[in-house]
Amino acid sequence: MRRVVGHPRWLGDGVSRRDALTVGALTALSGGFPRSHLLAAEERRTVDGRPGQAKSVIHLYLHGGAPTQDMFDLKPAAPVGIRGEFLPIDTNVPGIQICEHLPRMARWMHRCAIVRTVHHNAGCHNTLPSFTGDEQPVDINNPNPKDSFPPAMGAVCEFLKPSHIDLPHYVVLPNYLGWGGLLHRPGPQAGFLGKRYDPLCSVCTPTTDPHPPEGRKPMWLGTPALADAALNADSTLGRLKSRRSLLQQFDDHVGVAADSVAQYEQIQQRAFRLMTESTIKAAFQLDCEDPRLIDRYGRNLVGASVLVARRLVEAGVRFIDVYWDFYESRIRTSFDPYWDTHDNNFIRLKQCNLPNLDQTFDALMTDLDQRGLLDETLVVLSSDFGRTPRVNATAGRDHWTHCYSVLLAGAGIKGGTLCGTSDALAAYVADRPTRPADICATIYRCLGIDPELLIHDRSGRPVPISHGGEPISEILV
Repeated sequence: MRRVVGHPRWLGDGVSRRDALTVGALTALSGGFPRSHLLAAEERRTVDGRPGQAKSVIHLYLHGGAPTQDMFDLKPAAPVGIRGEFLPIDTNVPGIQICEHLPRMARWMHRCAIVRTVHHNAGCHNTLPSFTGDEQPVDINNPNPKDSFPPAMGAVCEFLKPSHIDLPHYVVLPNYLGWGGLLHRPGPQAGFLGKRYDPLCSVCTPTTDPHPPEGRKPMWLGTPALADAALNADSTLGRLKSRRSLLQQFDDHVGVAADSVAQYEQIQQRAFRLMTESTIKAAFQLDCEDPRLIDRYGRNLVGASVLVARRLVEAGVRFIDVYWDFYESRIRTSFDPYWDTHDNNFIRLKQCNLPNLDQTFDALMTDLDQRGLLDETLVVLSSDFGRTPRVNATAGRDHWTHCYSVLLAGAGIKGGTLCGTSDALAAYVADRPTRPADICATIYRCLGIDPELLIHDRSGRPVPISHGGEPISEILV
């Protein structure tokens, strides 16, 4: 069954909301209406008459709950036991202060906006809102994605990709979200759009750094790679194409549902292109990169992944997720630089997470700027929730969804901007509440995609891609 795009306002070729909804209903019933017509209309449209400034998005995701009180919303006047151990420092924008352990990031505040009042009611360790804007709860004991879930922003970009573009528009690095915990986290998938719009996902083999710098905790080492993207030694392009032709002949004689065939063929074609074309493969070949640049990003798994993300932007990929994940469920280690800091929060942040984040973010922004890509690349730094204002008995902070921060920088963003104010403890929103759906709507707006664009779920019900979110006008140029 095909799914179509609709729109609540008039589309560029005169298709109204009523027409779009009618088409969606007919499509759900008959499967016979071509979605290419409405996709072409959406490609021609611009939001509010303006094209999006961002050609690409790099979404750096700090999985596990990054603490806003120790990064972007410090409260030095709060009582002991709440204010933490870190001091705020001035940035290059008067009136904006961030953590003392983010000095390089402080030099980029003129290109950044910080939204300090993000909150949701979807529950802790629910990653679905961050990527889709949908706050439906998930089973914490079985959080694996479902086909009924809404698609990620990157999957929508893949869905709207012009038909003549073979390059994937959605890539995730260095592994699928949750791989290190032996599960799949929901959110970064195509959901009810179908698996053909799932991201291209790299793989990695993390190892712990045996010799971290003096005074620092170890980071995970490794480099993202494409799985099965290389030909075997005894294979040639000719043999591969012959096998593909034989497989196609076999598929033509298999009597299965048309939708399943189409979905399978698209996945098969993508795999074939990865083995025979060099654009994406080249982006992962960091041995061709200047070693000094690799040093600037950081010789660790996160630094390498962010550098590959920049190379993918140059290759033309539309949306890239980079996950700062945990791996201790797969690899025995005495220290995992994860963001779920229930204990020793300040030691972990000071000796590992913050200095490494500071280095990699600065390298990315500098690299994009020097290459002329910053004005057309949106950089998003987010997490699935925040952490408790009160420090617990083990010097950690626990889960907290009621108030946390998201940083956006680059294309389409009004730099030097703060949006929203938390209360005196950074516990609750004081003004300008913001939900994950609003962050998603803002990202869509920067990309030139209307946040109210309708897609249809498996029952034919029209669903806005931002799930009711509204772009944050205060941080947009």
